[in-house]
Amino acid sequence: MAKTPAKTADSAPDISVVVPVFDEEGAAPALAREIAAAFAGRNFEMVFVDDKSRDGTVAALSALKTELPQLRILKHRANSGQSRAIRTGILGARGDIIVTLDGDGQNDPADGPKLVDALVAGPPELALVGGERVKRQDSQAKKIASKFGNGVRKRLLKDTANDTGCGLKAFRREAFLRLPYFDHIHRYIPALMIREGYQVDFRAVNHRHRQTGASKYTNFGRLMASVSDLLGVMWLQTRARNPGGADEV
Repeated sequence: MAKTPAKTADSAPDISVVVPVFDEEGAAPALAREIAAAFAGRNFEMVFVDDKSRDGTVAALSALKTELPQLRILKHRANSGQSRAIRTGILGARGDIIVTLDGDGQNDPADGPKLVDALVAGPPELALVGGERVKRQDSQAKKIASKFGNGVRKRLLKDTANDTGCGLKAFRREAFLRLPYFDHIHRYIPALMIREGYQVDFRAVNHRHRQTGASKYTNFGRLMASVSDLLGVMWLQTRARNPGGADEV
């Protein structure tokens, strides 16, 4: 499969793996080691963004810096949510290709390289390859709520995505930085990429049981946020004009 070309040791990495974490002292160290194993042989960095954790997440990750030289840790001064943590990581990332995954260990890092390969092998217009979770390892209530929410969003936004809640995605950093930022944007990246004139694609990925810690969201809380978010993205879509590119003359 196609791989991003290697760069010299003192140059910027090709790939930045961005992981938002909040109170994930139990999951984060093992996840960092898994990322390192999955991307071994590639020119990469991993950027863990701590969203003002109340436990020992930062200390547990800091203890791995000698073992994992690709590891960087950014720490929010105030808790700001998952989307902001992802954006902080992308702004601080040095790679042209971004891979995101959740910090709870449910996304399998081994799937990350295949998303990168699909992105690199695609046409220049392809800006994102997202994961779609198969055999999702969540409660029945979460799976039902997610299926309903994805169906409504897909019908209204026409973003072709079956599972935007999957945290595992590979995309071009430059393309992401063109998108308007708002809280919870991570669920609408495919729709906003399409709005900018890019192509998006998806691949099936593994999903695992959470081994430690607890989920930080509820179905009701997500529903309340989704209503305003959907309306906002729909408005953005109506206000977009795409010139199809620009030619210098």
